Amino acid sequence: MGTQNTSIHGEWSSRLAFILAATGSAVGLGNIWKFPWLAGENGGGAFVIVYLLCIALIGLPVIMAEVMLGKRGRSSPINSMKILAKEAGRTQWWQALGWTGVIAGFLILSFYSVIAGWALAYIPRLASGMFAAVGDLSTTKEVTDFVSTRFNELTGNPERLLAWHTLFMIVTVTMVAGGVQGGLERAVRWMMPALFIVLLVLVGYAMSTPKFMDGVHFMFNIDFHKLFYPNGDEFSGAGVLAAMGQAFFSLSLGMGAIMVYGAYLPKHASIAQTTTAVVIADTLVAILAGLIIFPIVFTNGLEPGAGPGLVFETLPIAFGQMPYGTFMGTLFFVLLALAAWSSAISLLEPAVAWLVETGKFTRPIAAIGCGVAVWLVGFLTIFSFNIWSDVKPLSMFSVDKTFFDLIDYLTSNIMLPLGGLFIAIFVGWLMKKQIVTEELESSPDSLGYRVWHFLLCYVTPLGVGLVFLNAIGVFS
Repeated sequence: MGTQNTSIHGEWSSRLAFILAATGSAVGLGNIWKFPWLAGENGGGAFVIVYLLCIALIGLPVIMAEVMLGKRGRSSPINSMKILAKEAGRTQWWQALGWTGVIAGFLILSFYSVIAGWALAYIPRLASGMFAAVGDLSTTKEVTDFVSTRFNELTGNPERLLAWHTLFMIVTVTMVAGGVQGGLERAVRWMMPALFIVLLVLVGYAMSTPKFMDGVHFMFNIDFHKLFYPNGDEFSGAGVLAAMGQAFFSLSLGMGAIMVYGAYLPKHASIAQTTTAVVIADTLVAILAGLIIFPIVFTNGLEPGAGPGLVFETLPIAFGQMPYGTFMGTLFFVLLALAAWSSAISLLEPAVAWLVETGKFTRPIAAIGCGVAVWLVGFLTIFSFNIWSDVKPLSMFSVDKTFFDLIDYLTSNIMLPLGGLFIAIFVGWLMKKQIVTEELESSPDSLGYRVWHFLLCYVTPLGVGLVFLNAIGVFS
């Protein structure tokens, strides 16, 4: 039996606190912004079925493994992997897995904060009734032009983007600087209940719309032909791979956030029970977001497969034309901001934890230092939408991507899948079975352990590998 490590950062006060924090980490713009438009582009109900299967077969095994690594190491991802590699008798190169997660989270937060700033910017826009003006416009083109112009006014103005990016990072740093119980836990204890209350209010509002059942039918009607044959008679597996990728990314896997939160898990808390609760809550948010968005979109005769513009360009049209749309639209973007903040604090925490563990920084200084660094890197994303929109740093290699596109691609398509893949390999193949079963509080002969171990060792690497190959364009 291995020695028990102790976290210098403290612990969550209860299992519920961890569930709220980990759910907050997992629930973000990906659930409320990305999931609905991916479902819209890939046929609705069939996509949801595949997504749920991938959550069960890939997401749950990996999140259990990542939480277990954190709980066993009781440190930042970097130092946890250093401790666990030594314990397993493996090369210290496995510490690179921790570094990859911390760096990925840092880079993701640099652009995530800018995008979250859009949501913050839309709160006063909706509250002021700006989009109610669409009701006075006579043609569809006038409406779409009006909304697109408002969106472009925001993204095309670097000073505005910088202001909202700065506000978002100040709040994020303040929460993280307070520590595990005084900052992170206190934040999620009010943010997560507020998020679910706003979700349920908006679901109730969506139920009052004339096309609510159309939205339900779209979400849950199983039509695999649309999923596999999106262009008619030509077979494509792109929708399945998109569902697989969304299932993996929506749980914040491979970026160090879940691992560091696992490091603060109380000693006797069940990993299986807590992670299952997190997965269910995360999935529920994505489903509820679809039940909010699609009825509103259908009621206003808009396009459910509108892509990334669904939230910032399509929904404002709907809220501008609906009864109580100003209030409900404001609530929706408050929901987006809450979801973004609950994820942002988990993205900053791994780097802050590592700096504190060096013994050279207090937590407030570490949080401010990391926050300023993220804020500065965020300038690359801000300028990618305006003054540097034509700057393609790798154009000499025929890569037509802005700085924002490159950071997004590097983290989402390369660093996170590789992180998840190596987590599965390390836990499934290299850690001592006695240690794994000890942390999972399970017998190696139990059915639950054997199913989990099989999924982690064989199904997860295959699934994540396919996501990675698809992301780098092997199947295109």
